[in-house]
Amino acid sequence: MIDIREVKTIEQLEQVQQLEYDVWRMPPIPIHQTLTAVKNGGIVVGAYDGDKLVGYSYGFAGFREGKSYLCSHMLGIDEHYRSQGIGESLKQAQQAIAVERGYDLMVWTFDPLETRNGYLNLSKLNGICHTYVENCYGEMQDGLNKGLPSDRFEVSWYLTSDYVVNDVAIDATTAVNVASCTLNEQGLPYLKISENSIFNKEVYTLPVPRDFQTLKALDPALALDWRLKTRQLIQSLFVQGYTAVQLQQQENYNEYVLVKLATLGLEGAN
Repeated sequence: MIDIREVKTIEQLEQVQQLEYDVWRMPPIPIHQTLTAVKNGGIVVGAYDGDKLVGYSYGFAGFREGKSYLCSHMLGIDEHYRSQGIGESLKQAQQAIAVERGYDLMVWTFDPLETRNGYLNLSKLNGICHTYVENCYGEMQDGLNKGLPSDRFEVSWYLTSDYVVNDVAIDATTAVNVASCTLNEQGLPYLKISENSIFNKEVYTLPVPRDFQTLKALDPALALDWRLKTRQLIQSLFVQGYTAVQLQQQENYNEYVLVKLATLGLEGAN
């Protein structure tokens, strides 16, 4: 039985530090920083199996263009506890605490080619993405990110909106695909894009690999090709007013669903 509860003490934050290192194999955030964040509008939530911390989400208070929000900076799960819904439970607990404390918006980033994260953030939580940041964290050296530009989606999660609270569905049956995905001679997915850069349909889909880490290990050059081509297409769509709202599965690949941001009825979204 996994217990989800807020993390507040130095001893609990020491557990977070250890799990952070175990997940990313990088020096963890100093406790003096995470403790200060907790005392000043930040929220850390832990998932416990008995006394053992097996997952956590760490966020701090943010402010941009006159708007306060919670910046959810990290979410990590012990490798033996993944694919059990713990990430979703952590985000839901974080949402409840954030709303209680007066937040109505949470933001965080993730790699758009890491589709497990995309499914959680968009399809499960009803977050949306219309901001693309090239090489967001520079050249990262951990196992998940080494060797490629650290491009990121920024998720906007409108915590109290009708779109999130009532889990508003998006009809993607009439979606138009902005590119085609085929398998190359090695059986790996390859993206072919058209010359069209003007988008005027209601709904679009964009193919992405189902397992980007395996693809990157087998063919780093192809992984970079995916990064650069999807970067080009996504930025073009975002500039023309679209936002990513779902991630769904096809036979040989996954795909993002994108609609016009203005159609979602999210007050203050831009």
